[in-house]
Amino acid sequence: MMAFLLILILLFPLSGFLILGTGFRRIPRKVVSVIGPAVVLIPFVFSLILFFSINPETSLVITLFDWISAGTLHIPFALLLDPLSSLMLLIVTGVGSVIHIYSIGYMDDDPGYNRFFAYMNLFIFSMVLLVMGSNYAVMFIGWEGVGLCSYLLIGFWFKNHEFNNAARKAFIMNRIGDLGFLLGMILLFTTFGTLDYAVIFAKAGTLAIGAPVILGITLLLFVGAVGKSAQIPLYTWLPDAMAGPTPVSALIHAATMVTAGVYMVARSNILYAMSPVTMSILAATGLATALFAAIIAIFQNDIKKVLAYSTISQLGYMFLGLGTGAFTGAMFHLTTHAFFKALLFLAAGSVIHALSGEQDIRKMGGLKNKIPVIWWMFLIGTVSISGMPPFSGFFSKDEILSSAFQYGSIVWILAVAGALMTAFYMFRLLFLTFLGTHRGEAGKPVHESPKVMIIPLGILALFSLIGGFFNVPALFGGGSWMNQWLQPVFSPGMAVLQASSSVSHETEWILALATLMGVVLMIFLAWKRFGKGLPEEKDTLVLRILRNKFYIDEIYDFLIIKPIFWLSKVFYQFIELKFIDAMVNGFGNLVIRTGSVVRFLQAGNVGFYLFVMVFSIIGILVYNMLMK
Repeated sequence: MMAFLLILILLFPLSGFLILGTGFRRIPRKVVSVIGPAVVLIPFVFSLILFFSINPETSLVITLFDWISAGTLHIPFALLLDPLSSLMLLIVTGVGSVIHIYSIGYMDDDPGYNRFFAYMNLFIFSMVLLVMGSNYAVMFIGWEGVGLCSYLLIGFWFKNHEFNNAARKAFIMNRIGDLGFLLGMILLFTTFGTLDYAVIFAKAGTLAIGAPVILGITLLLFVGAVGKSAQIPLYTWLPDAMAGPTPVSALIHAATMVTAGVYMVARSNILYAMSPVTMSILAATGLATALFAAIIAIFQNDIKKVLAYSTISQLGYMFLGLGTGAFTGAMFHLTTHAFFKALLFLAAGSVIHALSGEQDIRKMGGLKNKIPVIWWMFLIGTVSISGMPPFSGFFSKDEILSSAFQYGSIVWILAVAGALMTAFYMFRLLFLTFLGTHRGEAGKPVHESPKVMIIPLGILALFSLIGGFFNVPALFGGGSWMNQWLQPVFSPGMAVLQASSSVSHETEWILALATLMGVVLMIFLAWKRFGKGLPEEKDTLVLRILRNKFYIDEIYDFLIIKPIFWLSKVFYQFIELKFIDAMVNGFGNLVIRTGSVVRFLQAGNVGFYLFVMVFSIIGILVYNMLMK
């Protein structure tokens, strides 16, 4: 029964893609509105059944068929169900189904409506395959699949050239990371003779901690995670990915795809635990990304760009948690982030929908009374991501900050600084969007979203409020349920780390209260500066640098893109034209000239043919006589 449901979870979104993708020009919209969300909602129900049916101490592996068999390489197409994959299935199908329902209203007047749902179904299939694979090869199929879907959905409005550029940028930068992932898989096979999780993790325990081969494997896999989860230096594709429809931003670039790197590292926890150097790199990269993206977010004026940099920053916190050994904390924050970030993106989509496509917060304001439901939804998401109790973001972020404190006081201080900046830029976004007077075009109608868009927001708002109670620590009277649920998956890595005992409850209270006081102060400062509207700001050099995101894209363009184009031009002019083309053309001319001479031998003169035949026979006879 469980095996059958697991297969159905995979097949439903695939069938949705095949049905909608092959007949999208003919299928009526009303039918698409049923099929598109249904093939994700039904797997969510199946995922719930499996979640409550499995024993966390055991795992279920289902081999569908023998996929690759060559020499010593044997890779089955197999699916895995364990506590970690069951949790991810709930997130992917649960949040995915809510976003699909929201899309019915958001994409209602789009001519590519049917094509949109086909792409979205394909993405869910790829993401489900990624988290259900029982080996790195099957994971890699889903990994590449979500990359393809990201390209298709970012460039969904392909008539806009800038959107196509954004799609290509995301695809290429992800390929850089994917190359690292692929090389890591090759090194895994040469080291362990397999790509199966169970065998690799069992054999890894026999190697020495810090062994060079483990360092190489984990660093290569980490390169893949950096590309997929938008960490420094491969993060610049994510803000540009906001070119796609807002539901795409909510699903792919907030709740699921960008968390694939976090999931992969968490799945490989024992490998990373055995490489202290890689763990330090994980923590440093995550912390740097969290701070850098938060600084940029403070000065952005596009409502979706602010949320994009917020996503990058929150992903940085997840990698900080992984690097400091808080594997459960990282997955907990991944879960809560899926709720409140999807809520924020969809609420932002409703704002854009209400303002007929406007995304510049400098042209908003005064929307609190015009779209009150969206105001409350956005407020709940903002409070949650800011880490205010009892909202979900408070509990998950507190767990990562506690782990950072054990790792080092400086790391904790910097992590808290990032959390405070999160509160500041999110409430800046909230106040400039909803408070003050309307700064947009006068007389332009502002309308509330339809119920098909409001209901999904309400569901996400509910989980943004209660999601933190899934893993309430003992400090607040909870039983750390998620920690217990994921313990069988993370116990090998935690055993290697041999983490010291957690900080005392008194210290935790002090740390939590200090962070909370800082968050409240940031909210007050944001209200003081932006509560009544957009203040006048002098155009200084520092502000120009911050508004232009430290000119990182321009630096990449100067150091990488332009040299590559220059080199390509040189190769084309000198190697392609003067060598390769000249060689090919030379052979062609040789054939033409040879043919122009040889063709005279085919003049149609029978006497000449007889002469050549007799002459050839005599030549053969003479040759044979001389050779004897």
